[in-house]
Amino acid sequence: MNILAIGDIVGSVGCRFLREKLPDLKKKEQIDLVIANGENAADGNGITPAAAEFLFSSGVDVITTGNHAFRRKEVYDLYDNCDTLLRPANYPDGSTPGKGLTVYDMGRIRVAVINLMGCMFMESLNDPYLVIDRMLDTLSCRIVILDFHAEATAEKLALGYYLDGRISAMFGTHTHVQTSDERILPNGTGYITDVGMTGPYESVLGIRPELAVRKFKEKLPVRFETATGKCRLNAIRFTVDDRTGKTLSLKRIEIL
Repeated sequence: MNILAIGDIVGSVGCRFLREKLPDLKKKEQIDLVIANGENAADGNGITPAAAEFLFSSGVDVITTGNHAFRRKEVYDLYDNCDTLLRPANYPDGSTPGKGLTVYDMGRIRVAVINLMGCMFMESLNDPYLVIDRMLDTLSCRIVILDFHAEATAEKLALGYYLDGRISAMFGTHTHVQTSDERILPNGTGYITDVGMTGPYESVLGIRPELAVRKFKEKLPVRFETATGKCRLNAIRFTVDDRTGKTLSLKRIEIL
């Protein structure tokens, strides 16, 4: 089975670029399932129902998110009503819309997709180690894919090794910069620290450069706007053994 994980999609420009490039990419790489981080899919960050629907209709099967998951209140109901729109599982249960796990039924096989958020330099959420331990204890799926939305490389690597052999693959999101450390860990888990970004390349993480410069230089609030211009799509393809749930191969992807 070939599973495609797409890096943080930024703004309507990133959404349109994804729609343009995804059909050919799925055909070329013989993709069975598409997971994409959409927490910045709406202009100005966050995700709206319209942005989520645009991604689903473009060929995305499961949308994951992160620290901007709840920037737009209009999407709260969708988290509760859509099984394939996820928020990090380590948000507090009971008071937080949505869930951080979906089991995607493909007929011949079921794939669990989990969304977690890191704790270093991020919001203080529940311990991701304890949360995923509990989740894995209840799952019967052979194939489990994790989007770990985190800032620190060390935190991502540590969780990757902790879960090695217990999940099929883990891809990091949040930093918007694709790392070149893709690998299969010793016990068969596919791993990359950050899958990257889908959106305008001449930018600061998708934001107009001059606005980011002003923020860092002047230390005053700045209303960020999505950059324009040429885009790139960053992704990774995991080829997973249906019988064992282990990653057989992986391929880092960049499309201009």
